[in-house]
Amino acid sequence: MQQVRSQQTGKRLKKSRYITGFDGIRALAVVGVIVYHLLPYNLQGGYLGVPTFFVVSGYLITDLLLQEWEQNGRIDFLGFYARRLKRLYPALVFMLVATGTYITLFERSLLTNLRSIITTNMLYLYNWWEVGHGQSYFDRFNGESPFTHLWSLSIEGQYYLIWPLILIAFILIIRKKKNIAYLLLGLGVFSGILMGVLYTGPDTLNRVYYGTDTRMFSIIFGALLAIIWPSTHLKKQISTSSRWTLNVIGILSILVMAVMFFELSGQNTFTYRGGMFIMAIVSTTLVAACAHPGADVNRWLTNPVFSWIGSRSYGIYLYQFPVMIFYEMRVRDIAANPLLNATIEIVLIMVISELSYRYIERPLRHYHYKQLGMSIAEFLRPNSQYGLKRLWLVPAMALVGVCLYGSAIAPTKAQKSALQENILKNESSANAHNKAALAKQKKARRLAANKRKMRMLMNKKLTPTQYQIAKKYRLTKKQYLIASHQPLTAIGDSIMADNSHDLQTVFHQAYVSAKVGRQIWQADAVLTQLKKRGELAPNVLINLGTNSPMTSAQIDKVVQAVGKGHRIFWVNTHVPTRNWETEVNATIAKAAKKYPHFYVIDWHGYSATRPDWFWQDNVHPNPQGNVQYTHLVAKNISQQLNHF
Repeated sequence: MQQVRSQQTGKRLKKSRYITGFDGIRALAVVGVIVYHLLPYNLQGGYLGVPTFFVVSGYLITDLLLQEWEQNGRIDFLGFYARRLKRLYPALVFMLVATGTYITLFERSLLTNLRSIITTNMLYLYNWWEVGHGQSYFDRFNGESPFTHLWSLSIEGQYYLIWPLILIAFILIIRKKKNIAYLLLGLGVFSGILMGVLYTGPDTLNRVYYGTDTRMFSIIFGALLAIIWPSTHLKKQISTSSRWTLNVIGILSILVMAVMFFELSGQNTFTYRGGMFIMAIVSTTLVAACAHPGADVNRWLTNPVFSWIGSRSYGIYLYQFPVMIFYEMRVRDIAANPLLNATIEIVLIMVISELSYRYIERPLRHYHYKQLGMSIAEFLRPNSQYGLKRLWLVPAMALVGVCLYGSAIAPTKAQKSALQENILKNESSANAHNKAALAKQKKARRLAANKRKMRMLMNKKLTPTQYQIAKKYRLTKKQYLIASHQPLTAIGDSIMADNSHDLQTVFHQAYVSAKVGRQIWQADAVLTQLKKRGELAPNVLINLGTNSPMTSAQIDKVVQAVGKGHRIFWVNTHVPTRNWETEVNATIAKAAKKYPHFYVIDWHGYSATRPDWFWQDNVHPNPQGNVQYTHLVAKNISQQLNHF
């Protein structure tokens, strides 16, 4: 074997070989993650590229550590840690400083906890900070952070710190590789089971998604593979049947990964009770097939495009969120051209990653830091060989200074905007009204059974107060009377919370359950509880779809939770700042064709040309928009109920 320097450890190993196909695996993984973040409707399981990264890291690091142990009878721990820092820290520090600077200068709404975020990332503890402070990885609207994706780098950093010590302890105490493999298998299975046990629904998602203990099975499986399938012990000359067995395993692994990329939603319970575990196993079999020199999988995954993406995958992963979030905060109509905007974002990510690779990652990875003192002295010398390159120090120091200033002034608790204050006020009002609304609903159901009394009610003259309400919301007498006397259960997100006061002003018997950040997979539990208590009204108003994409299966689940004997009125979305707006509305429209008791209220079409109806985010209706929203809802519901 040719003597090569490992890109993972930097250690010169006589028998080590660079497996080019691993760049292909990294490329597939990072493309999955990027496409998921940009077009979640098209690749709802793309986030599963992360377990694949973990498996590759687990295999490569363990394989190279074992090679070093076999050849030298020892492992240079300090050298290993130094090489890891040289490989990972420069780009991470630059990303943190650049992002912090941009936030300080242009997006101060994201300043909250900046100091803690940067500190925990530098210490590789950010995933645990996210468990207690972060939002759901799948909440794509409610204050999404440009740092959220860094949780996985913290887990890898913890692995790099602890695993070499554990591995040597295993070698010295257990000794037999077979027994070490069994122990790792047990630990991996335990981690997978722990994920399934701790996941009990949306409230525990952050704990299992970000937790080191619940995500370690992917890295452990990679390490286990390195124990039983060391790259330098695999023979190139194997039988034809063995070669094709490995090839078929590789092909099937890629196919299963592709299916899971397209089908396995991050809100699916199966994801945490087997799905992600299966993805780790499939990634491990793909790595095994690719690592074997007798198979063709390595060659199939080797090409210039995959090599370019794979070698820059670390930078691509690092810079993706800041680019996406900052771009989407500036471009207010993402939904109008989702593919065009996604293309622009991809180009920006690739350009920044290439610049980072050329001028930060590669030079600093190979720099000999023992020469730092001499380099500083040369830098300060009047006739320095660095020449005009020294001018780069000015913007570098400016970036650091602005970022430090932003960290110093960053609040630990976000200050509420006028919109947030309005939502909190309306939520409080809705909660106070709900108990009375339920009592009125019981009385109204008895009244609805008496057709004669209902006709008399409709013929009554409006009181001055009722007349003013009907006038404000542009409702006819009949529309107002139908709306005001109909029991209604309203389930929604922050749009509904923002509108709840206006809604209950018209719908006197409306029970409103609205929560900021609520997603469609959380509606099932709310509806089930209301139904169990006998508090689900015959008319159910739903406003969900703002915070993330939704699938037909998720809508089906909501419809099933509502059950027969109820009419569903679903308000479609006005969320032009997100690329899933069109797909969400198409999915809602599809459900209306499927279910005879399902009606769409077209808020998107009604409000599309009226930016003056919205707060600055162009998503939440302002007071004027709430009046228009309530008018549309009341008009649609009264028209449908007039037929019954």
